Amino acid sequence: MTSSSASVRRPPTAQAFVLEQMRQAIVAGDLMPGQALRQDALAKRFGVSRVPLREALSTLESEGQVVYEPHRGYKVARLSMDDLLEVYRIRELLEAEAARLAVERADDKVVEEMRQAAAQVNAAGEAGDLLTMTEANRRFHFVMVKAAQMPRLERLIQVLWDATDTYRFVYYGTPANRAVVRDEHELIIDAFVRRDAESLIDMLDLHRQHAIASLRGFLEAG
Repeated sequence: MTSSSASVRRPPTAQAFVLEQMRQAIVAGDLMPGQALRQDALAKRFGVSRVPLREALSTLESEGQVVYEPHRGYKVARLSMDDLLEVYRIRELLEAEAARLAVERADDKVVEEMRQAAAQVNAAGEAGDLLTMTEANRRFHFVMVKAAQMPRLERLIQVLWDATDTYRFVYYGTPANRAVVRDEHELIIDAFVRRDAESLIDMLDLHRQHAIASLRGFLEAG
């Protein structure tokens, strides 16, 4: 996405704008793993000074999406099976707690919001629009996370998701995987409707495990 096309819904600060654009470029493969990030070129591309760009790069470094090398500067982090497993293990622990709380605290509106987000995931997947599918998938899962009403827990999970959107984009590249996502989202909704926390947690675990299994060959081959 170019800076001009994003200006319609440009975030309120230059740093937030650059951060959003950088994340999208990394997820979509416009900025490739291992690619050097030239700050002058990026500042020109996004129409900002180097100050908000450096702030955005610092945030991305803390998330593990970019790395800094002395005397060489920033580059996009390479995808790693060890990194994916670590992040998903931490997500497993935190999202289990979010699921239990959400089942207790959520009203029926949450179920409708999950269904709407799932429909957006499916529509984007059928159209082969992987970036939109990735964004809609995040909305689907964070409906539940927000329903837990634990803002600090939500922020922790958000950081983990920010660090692994690129992996999801790769996973969605296969039509068979997009079909798996569609079916598993339906099972997640069903467990939530029944207010069955343990079934919900089991489905979320299975959801992550299928992604890991699919990505393992790709990442280890790389």
